[in-house]
Amino acid sequence: MIVVTGGAGFIGSAILWRLNQRGRDDILVVDHLGESEKWKNLVPLRFTDYLDRSVFIHRLEAGDFGDAVEAVFHLGACSSTTERDADYLMENNYRYTARIAEWAKAHPECRFIYASSAATYGNGDQGYEDDEARLHRLRPLNMYGYSKHLFDLLARRKGWLSRMVGLKYFNVYGPNEDHKGDMRSLINKAYPGVRDQGEIRLFQSHREDYGHGEQRRDFIYVKDAVEMTLFFLDHPEVNGIFNIGAGEARTWNEVAAALFQAVGKPGDIEYIPMPEGLRAKYQYFTRAEMAKLRKAGGDHVPMSLEAAVGEYVTDYLEPERPLGF
Repeated sequence: MIVVTGGAGFIGSAILWRLNQRGRDDILVVDHLGESEKWKNLVPLRFTDYLDRSVFIHRLEAGDFGDAVEAVFHLGACSSTTERDADYLMENNYRYTARIAEWAKAHPECRFIYASSAATYGNGDQGYEDDEARLHRLRPLNMYGYSKHLFDLLARRKGWLSRMVGLKYFNVYGPNEDHKGDMRSLINKAYPGVRDQGEIRLFQSHREDYGHGEQRRDFIYVKDAVEMTLFFLDHPEVNGIFNIGAGEARTWNEVAAALFQAVGKPGDIEYIPMPEGLRAKYQYFTRAEMAKLRKAGGDHVPMSLEAAVGEYVTDYLEPERPLGF
């Protein structure tokens, strides 16, 4: 059995979709649905059972699953970079992950793969190299990134990274993110305005070394992120911290151009001031260093930004459907 926490969420449900394509449906989905619409992501997918996250952790620690768990993909977390409740983030992102990791330590037959984040890199002064020896140098800019960073540090300090995998996801976009609210990608949020009015809004730059819309990020399509993630299921000999990204930095202007192209409209960009509370926490540049994953044998080549945005719009946003339909 494979466990996917956050299995109704964005990357988690995409992992389910790909596992289904591989012929696997012996999957336990763990999540907390609440009043969100992310349950819709599960409708076309196949899995054995569903448990709320609070029920799952108690059953796991009580030994209810025995040795039946082959792998745990721990994608469940609060992913809001603007969340201000630090106690909530510590409990949900740090302590909950540590509890699963402690269990996995006692079950060496189980593969444990967890989601870290590119937010742990902070402003990028220390680069974007996925080197465990440099983790202590990183300075996240928000509490979400810090909660992820703390577990990376714990895993390194306890020696868990010798047989576990932490994945630093960069800017992931694609189908099944509709429920994420403000944390949706720009492509998802801007699509209705581009479709209906041919307009998009981007943040102005508040640094002299970047023009408006010229801030750069590493954007990775969710299908590519999933292929890179499943590499670690297929290769249990590969462990440690790894980046999951495209390995190139593209501007927000280029994202807008790709969206205009996909919709078939010339487009009009309005640059708006960045909120005051975000300016000190904003990453102006990110680019995943991918040499470590390639050296380990992960040779998946991601789709180009333009091709992936085109597929996202045509196959998922226009027909309003999740992965699997």
